[in-house]
Amino acid sequence: MIIENSGLNGVQSELHHLDDAAEKVGFVRWQWEYYRATYDLKLTDRASGSDYFLRINTRAIEGKLENPHAVLNIEAVYIGRSTFPHGMEYESPVPKHIMDTATQRLDQLKKQLL
Repeated sequence: MIIENSGLNGVQSELHHLDDAAEKVGFVRWQWEYYRATYDLKLTDRASGSDYFLRINTRAIEGKLENPHAVLNIEAVYIGRSTFPHGMEYESPVPKHIMDTATQRLDQLKKQLL
């Protein structure tokens, strides 16, 4: 599910600042290549045992990700349920308490970046 109202789409930040801010909120930069990075936050629904990942896609608009001063643009924010062994499912409903936590973390990240 794409989260349209995160307030983060289009936000730009230097890589080192985004890495620091994301880490403070609990995100980890997992997938990355020279011009693109994905930040993930794992949220577990204890009632069902399902894991959800809040994911932020970014793209370098200045420099490459090897450089801490590269400027990244946040392109999309979305959440999905993890499927075994390595997939993500974005169509199923997300429990309210998971969405509430996701929204809180996105707000915390936005405060760090703006």
